[in-house]
Amino acid sequence: MAQTKEEGDANVHAPIGGKTHRYRAFLVHIFTASGAAIAFLSLTAAIDHQMGLAFAWLGLALVVDGIDGTFARAWAVKTYAPQLSGDVLDLVVDYVTYVFVPAVILLMSGIYPHWLLATQGAVIVLSAALYFASNTMKTNDYWFRGFPAVWNLVVFLILGFDPPAVIATLIVIGLAFAQASNFTFVHPVRVKMLRPLTLTLLAVWTGAAVVAIIEDMKVDFITQCVLGVIALYFLGLGSIRRQTDD
Repeated sequence: MAQTKEEGDANVHAPIGGKTHRYRAFLVHIFTASGAAIAFLSLTAAIDHQMGLAFAWLGLALVVDGIDGTFARAWAVKTYAPQLSGDVLDLVVDYVTYVFVPAVILLMSGIYPHWLLATQGAVIVLSAALYFASNTMKTNDYWFRGFPAVWNLVVFLILGFDPPAVIATLIVIGLAFAQASNFTFVHPVRVKMLRPLTLTLLAVWTGAAVVAIIEDMKVDFITQCVLGVIALYFLGLGSIRRQTDD
C-alpha cells in the first residue's frame, strides 16, 4: 500500500527507538509528577499538625527534584516523550513543593495569630508566582538572581527557631522583595566558587535538618546553631561573589 504524505512526514519526525525508549521517557515524566503527589502527602500531614512528617515528605520531594533531570537527560525525554513539556511540569511541581505547600504548613503551624499567618502565606504565594514567571532568574554562571523562592527552607527555619511574630513577618516581606532584586544567591550544586566547602556544609545542614524533623520541629539549641550558621553562610556567598566581581 502506498504511503500517504502525512504518514511519510510522521515517519520522518518519529524518534528513533522502540516502545521501550518511549515508555521509559514517560516514566521520567511520571517520576517528576510524583513530586506533586508527595507534596499532597506533606499537606495532609500539616493538616494533622504533624509538622515533622510534613517536612519529611517535602524532603523526599526535594530528592525527586534533584535527580529527575539526570534521568531526563540520560533517557532523552525530549526526544521520546515530546508530547509533555518536562520544563513546564517541573515548574508546576516546584511551585507546589517550594511555595504553596510550605505556605500552608506555615498557616497550619499556629505559631502566630491565624490572620498573620494567612497574610504571610498570601505574600509568599503571590510573590513567588511572579518570581517563577521570571525569564532572568539565573545568571550565566548558574547563580540565582534574586531570592530563589525556596520558601520550604524559610518556613522550615521559622518553625525550627520560632522567632517573634514581628521578626518572622519582616523575614517573609524582606525575602519576598528580594525575589525581585539583583542580589545573587548560590546554587549549591552548580556554582563552582567554593563548591567543595558548600557541598560539605550542605551535607551537614541536611543532617541537622533530619534531626529537627525527628524532633518534630521542636529543635534543640545545638541543632538550631548548626542550621542557623550554615544558612548565614549560604546567604553570605552572594556578597562574596559581588566583591569578587568588583
